[in-house]
Amino acid sequence: MEKAKDNIREKKGNNRKGSSFGRPKPEFDQKIVNIRRVTRVVAGGRRFSFSVALVAGDKKGSVGLGLGKAGDTALAINKAVRNAKKNMIRLNLTKTMSIPHEVYAKFSSSKVLIMPNKGRGLVAGSVIRDIVKLSGMKDVTGKIISNSKNKLNNAKAVMEALKIISSKYAKPIPENVVIANKEVPLEAAVSEIPKEE
Repeated sequence: MEKAKDNIREKKGNNRKGSSFGRPKPEFDQKIVNIRRVTRVVAGGRRFSFSVALVAGDKKGSVGLGLGKAGDTALAINKAVRNAKKNMIRLNLTKTMSIPHEVYAKFSSSKVLIMPNKGRGLVAGSVIRDIVKLSGMKDVTGKIISNSKNKLNNAKAVMEALKIISSKYAKPIPENVVIANKEVPLEAAVSEIPKEE
């Protein structure tokens, strides 16, 4: 009798619907900075929608801040994730996953200072902590210098500060150029251009 009960318990445990075993892991981890219900006044009354600010990062040096706005929170979050991926920046971190030097930035009335600190771990609060954690940085101290409590402005200030140590995305320079339906190496094409005297 007890064996039968044990078998039933095992079957129940294995057949869970909430199991995320088959679901693939997302490429970026994400953290919602803030969700606001915003209102637009129209002729018939008020229209409500949700504005979501979200940070996405891979914990390997890439991080992005995205905004999304929709009538439903799930749709707004999806839009914010897409926007964060579009605005992703790649950070030039040291071998110890810290920042090479002190960075400071101001956005609106928010002022942010981020400093490297060896062996102290992550010392930061509020939005700085979320962004720095998702970018994968270690041994960093972050401080919001201003009195601003606006999380979105603080997050934008952090992103501005991190842009200083990020590598900009550059399009690769073509090696060959097509001139008069012929493919010519770039150096040859440049040497053929007549020089002005």
